[in-house]
Amino acid sequence: MSVAAANLSYEASYAPHNPWLIAVVATLATFMEVLDTSIANVALPHIAGNLGASISDSTWVLTSYLVANAIILPASAWLVSVIGRRNYYLLSVALFTGSSLLCGLAPSLGALVVFRLLQGLGGGGLQPLTQSILVDTFPPSRRGMGMAVYGMTVVVAPVIGPTLGGWITDNYNWRWIFFINVPVGIGALILSHTFISDPPYLRRRRGAGRWRADFVGLGLVAVGLGALQLVLDLGERHDWFNSPLISTCAAASGLALLLGVLWELNHREPILNLRVLRDRNLGLACVHMLIFGAVLFGSTALLPLFMQTVLGYTAEQSGLALSPGGVAIAVLMPFVGILVTRLDVRWMIVLGILIVSYALWMMGGFTLQTDFRTIVVTRVVQGLGLGLIFVPLNTVAYATVPATERNNASSLISIARNIGGSVGIGYAAAMLSRGAQTHQALMVHTLTPESPAYSSIVAALTERFTALLGDATRAAGMAKSVVAEVLGTQARALSYLDQFKFLAAAFLVLIPVVLLMRRLDRGRRVEVVVE
Repeated sequence: MSVAAANLSYEASYAPHNPWLIAVVATLATFMEVLDTSIANVALPHIAGNLGASISDSTWVLTSYLVANAIILPASAWLVSVIGRRNYYLLSVALFTGSSLLCGLAPSLGALVVFRLLQGLGGGGLQPLTQSILVDTFPPSRRGMGMAVYGMTVVVAPVIGPTLGGWITDNYNWRWIFFINVPVGIGALILSHTFISDPPYLRRRRGAGRWRADFVGLGLVAVGLGALQLVLDLGERHDWFNSPLISTCAAASGLALLLGVLWELNHREPILNLRVLRDRNLGLACVHMLIFGAVLFGSTALLPLFMQTVLGYTAEQSGLALSPGGVAIAVLMPFVGILVTRLDVRWMIVLGILIVSYALWMMGGFTLQTDFRTIVVTRVVQGLGLGLIFVPLNTVAYATVPATERNNASSLISIARNIGGSVGIGYAAAMLSRGAQTHQALMVHTLTPESPAYSSIVAALTERFTALLGDATRAAGMAKSVVAEVLGTQARALSYLDQFKFLAAAFLVLIPVVLLMRRLDRGRRVEVVVE
């Protein structure tokens, strides 16, 4: 069968509407959901002030959403088998949209946290659902293009989230970061109801899991992932294992995940089918996504913080510096989607890894004099590398997975990416403070009051401040304060640079993971499977 005939046969069974139309519709709500994982970050001080809460308490607005995401992901494949993928998708969009409205109307922090939990439960399933919809919609020979559409959604949205959130909060009100989801969600709900449908194999299997629900496995995995998310999100703020809360959550997570994995591997019909990881490419893709998520989210969290806390940029300026990187990804991905059908995708991924690692190493060479243009160029280079990774990786991950297991596969990939992202952000936060303390201690050790360099700097500043203030004692105090402040800034800067270099080295670990994947031949890419 020719490629063109194969495509027509595939689309006749799987895509009753234009695949591109389905792709746009399916990713619309998912884009807003991914956006919501980062858009609220910059609004926390405004939320805390408006609702009469502390900044530390307001972080539950972020944590509750992430925990709800972690809890619902393991159940996604089972819910698809019970009510159908289309119905579950519509339910998720409706819950996400309705809870977004409630978040905007929340009268107190407690109510907002509860509504964010609901929002996370509604939005958590959208990523794996969208991914499996696109895999089924596009025939194998054009699946890379479908993954390009999905890639633009999940990579670009977190980049523009903080910028958009800061702009909305500064110019309107923090409540509008939730209200903007409502019209988009309603539109997505109407369009999804019209254009999204279940493929034949899912229509035949609908209801298969209704009476055989693995609630024990679901409970163990949900508790394990939810507790792990709490550890990673709150660990740095609560001094990690010196906190009874973090220690308890870590123990609960480890025990629940261990029991959950053993239970799922031995259960006849598990809620989360871990046996699908026997597919070499899918298993290695999950390992890849774990590290990929850690480096991507870790660097995305570090760079704007470096610009704001060390270089003195505003939130809006740092967002503008990150945005061109998102544009680079969006421009490159369609071309990558075409190339995956013609080249060995493994070498495309390796090239992307090398480019991203090089960009992170460039960030590790930033100084206090680094200008805006240099940061933008570095971020664009990183974006080009990310664009070469995401589409080929998702293409190779699903290439040999049976259609009936695609929902399980997408759930596992999403879980790996989310855990990796949380690990990356948690690690970055922990190592930043420790690194700054270490560098400052080393510099203070060499820059003592008896040091000629220290004495000359303080003397010069004291003379200048005395000329301005006319008070030598006050001028001497100000001179020492300025030196201490500069010392702290230098220590923080060095700590950031250490983390960028570490992430650059860590990313290279992915190269052997990629090379262990099976090569996809062209014949497999155009294979038609109609279950």
